Amino acid sequence: MNTTTQPGEDEETPWKGNFTSSAEKQKGKLPTRIRERLLALVLELKLEGPIQREWKHFGKLEGSKNKDVYHCHLNSGRPVYVVIWEVKNQEAQIMKIVYDDTHENANYRHYAS
Repeated sequence: MNTTTQPGEDEETPWKGNFTSSAEKQKGKLPTRIRERLLALVLELKLEGPIQREWKHFGKLEGSKNKDVYHCHLNSGRPVYVVIWEVKNQEAQIMKIVYDDTHENANYRHYAS
């Protein structure tokens, strides 16, 4: 494995995924503990795919019938941090993290439509 890559960024993971530019900016503003959980989730997404039932409040976003858009909570308590990801190409196994910030600021309808 290339020592300059972060966990889950090598070519050997079954699923590929990255952050939208806005989610990448949000990631940099997260508290360290939350960012570590986010990176653990991203690694699990890349290794196991978009269905992550073991994460708190995991589920498909309501209203996302024609899209595969999921979310989960990274912590409990306040503020609650959530992650939203979308499967961009099921056959090629590509996902994109579209949101990683507080539950209070999340516009779920935006990502589900």
